[in-house]
Amino acid sequence: MQYNLIGTRMPRIDAPAKATGEARFTADLMLPRMLHAKVLRSPYPHARIARIDTSEAEKLPGVKAIITGRDTAGVKWGVFRYTRDQELLPTEKVRYVGDEVAAVAATSEGIAEEALALIKVEYEVLPAVFTIEEAMADRAPLLHEGFERNINIHVPIVVGDVEQGFKDSYLVREDTFVSEEESYFMSEPLAVVANYTSEGVLEMWMPNAAPHMKAKAMSNLLKMPLHKVHVRKIAIGGAFGGRSDIFPGEFICALLSIRTQRPVKLVYTREENTIATRQGHNMIAHIKTGVDRRGVVLARDMTLYMDGGAYSSTGPIATSVPFLCLEQVYRMPNVRYNGYRIYTNKPIRGMIRTHGRAFAGGIDMQLDMIAGELGIDAGEIRLRNARRVGDVTPTESKVFSCALDETIKKAMEVSGWKEKRGKQRPELVEGLPKWRGIGMGCNSVQTGFPMGIRGGSQAFIKFNEDGGATVISGVVDNGQGNDNMLVQIAAEELGLRPEDICLISADTEVTPTAPGSFSMVSTFAGGNAVRLAARDARQQLFEIASYDLEVGVDELEARERRVFVRDDPEQGIPIAKVIRKALILDKPVMGRGHYSPKVDHGREWVKNPRGQLSEAFSFGTTVAEVEVDPETGQVKVLEVTAAQDVGFALNPMVVEGQFESGVAMGGQGGVLTEGHQWAEGHLLNPTYREYKIPLACDMPKINTVIVESIDPNGPYGAKEAGMSIAMSAAQAYANAICNAIGTWIHEFPMTPEVVLEAIERKKRENTKD
Repeated sequence: MQYNLIGTRMPRIDAPAKATGEARFTADLMLPRMLHAKVLRSPYPHARIARIDTSEAEKLPGVKAIITGRDTAGVKWGVFRYTRDQELLPTEKVRYVGDEVAAVAATSEGIAEEALALIKVEYEVLPAVFTIEEAMADRAPLLHEGFERNINIHVPIVVGDVEQGFKDSYLVREDTFVSEEESYFMSEPLAVVANYTSEGVLEMWMPNAAPHMKAKAMSNLLKMPLHKVHVRKIAIGGAFGGRSDIFPGEFICALLSIRTQRPVKLVYTREENTIATRQGHNMIAHIKTGVDRRGVVLARDMTLYMDGGAYSSTGPIATSVPFLCLEQVYRMPNVRYNGYRIYTNKPIRGMIRTHGRAFAGGIDMQLDMIAGELGIDAGEIRLRNARRVGDVTPTESKVFSCALDETIKKAMEVSGWKEKRGKQRPELVEGLPKWRGIGMGCNSVQTGFPMGIRGGSQAFIKFNEDGGATVISGVVDNGQGNDNMLVQIAAEELGLRPEDICLISADTEVTPTAPGSFSMVSTFAGGNAVRLAARDARQQLFEIASYDLEVGVDELEARERRVFVRDDPEQGIPIAKVIRKALILDKPVMGRGHYSPKVDHGREWVKNPRGQLSEAFSFGTTVAEVEVDPETGQVKVLEVTAAQDVGFALNPMVVEGQFESGVAMGGQGGVLTEGHQWAEGHLLNPTYREYKIPLACDMPKINTVIVESIDPNGPYGAKEAGMSIAMSAAQAYANAICNAIGTWIHEFPMTPEVVLEAIERKKRENTKD
């Protein structure tokens, strides 16, 4: 089908403001009489708070309020009722270095900082645990009472007869893979502005992934009516999963504003953003796989241990998602999964775009190992196990659209896989030998998941007298282009130009609910809702215009600001004129739409992990070609090919940008450089100076391949577009490095030190032989 705007390379509507610096982020906001907040943090990884003395700080001129745990309502935060374990200002114990202890609001940041130094806290230091092994050891100190061996979450899944599957297997492999913690390093550190008005309304601005979820949580935590909490729209500098939770800084800023009856701003430093929001989990993945002679998987048994840090956060989701992405991408008739999230005295971990490096990277690396032992091409073994349309996953989700096999084949074709794989040999670069390798990774990501009453998205559309329209939607844009997507869909359906559309979004006072961008369903649910609202409004336009044009409603079309007869385009009427006539007839045009993905609402992450998880799934394949210096272990990425089944690309330019950023975060950073280092619970690399993220000059040539399966339920066939590349890039980079050096690395990230150690280990093993 031919569209006017949908499917075209449309520049984003927010691009000029962001390119020129006109976009306003939370830290840019200035309100009259605004105060500045700072937070006092624990210097200990585990300690009991014996006493807090704020008397000296309170005497400092310019200090307007100081709060501690005793000033709160005592409500604990947790994403689920059974995970509410975090006091956003602790009253009894701190559980990691950086845990919040007190906060100050003052007339300047300098005075607030000075006041923090005057607060005296007496601690009773407690034993701490910093690793998964330490936390699970016998007689290890418990972070939270009632959680034996510090097991926060256990997700058990068993499908089929796993032991029989292994008995029937021709080849069985067992391997263990590990990964360090990682961080989001979005460009914008957390900043919060709270304004408690004289009407008892709390206004808040902050980077977020779901404004309605934020408002509901703040309502619960502060014991305020929900309609009195208004989360306002503001430009957001990235999320990557790191804005999907509730953070103490938001709660603290709101409480200080209520206490002082004045606006309060809290801006985190880069170090605070890394330590006191969320991090990615480090993991230990034990993977056992059995295959037949053709490399078809007959059974898998996997145990995953995740270091969750001090509190639950999104624990049930985070513990489940590694397995879910695996079951979505590869067929497995018999499978057992045990996922454990473990409490440790380190910062809190949450969902991240590259969630599960050790698990996903390990699964695909083990496929390469098995393919090598069986003499099968690494691409071919993936095709033999690839998910297909109509399949049902082990946990009972039906797949309605899938072009995974096409992404594999196209990635192989574009990258020159068959010409390069198995023929990699040392190359002389500037007179020095370099080893070259090529690797592949495949992954899948769900387009949403059950969220109860917050799973659906609503939209409204109203017209102005000049024929322009206003779209009202709760969908939030973290930087991925959701605002543009909504405008593009509305303009397409209404026959208008993008500049004719005014968008009001992500403001809880005036917009309806939406699931949140962290659910990967903004286009699927939010886009569908806007499309339905626009079609509702268009039908009303056609009904009014049909009288003047003397034709049936089904004979009309709308394009270029006109309603016209399909078979006689010259016979038409401007939309502005139709709108004015509608007002005269007392029939104002107002469209409404709602879309809720068809999922199993009885499904629950821990208690019942079965049923339709998502209405659609994306599938991605990445191929990476690398060059390794055997003398230093340094890896240079030569070329990357990223192919994803996106259903339908509403805006290919935006989709390609998502592919490229996925390669940067999942592969270039996620495999080569990104990982945290620690000393007794103290984070040693919390800033850009020590934590190395890739720069533009580090990036290789990226070939983007958009594959369109046309999902039967997505708007115009669209579904999630980009997340599958992030993790498949990590898999591809890892496999390419191992292909280049001729041995396997079970550790992420694969820094030069790790690569060099693997090369030296191979040399030692060859010497023994």
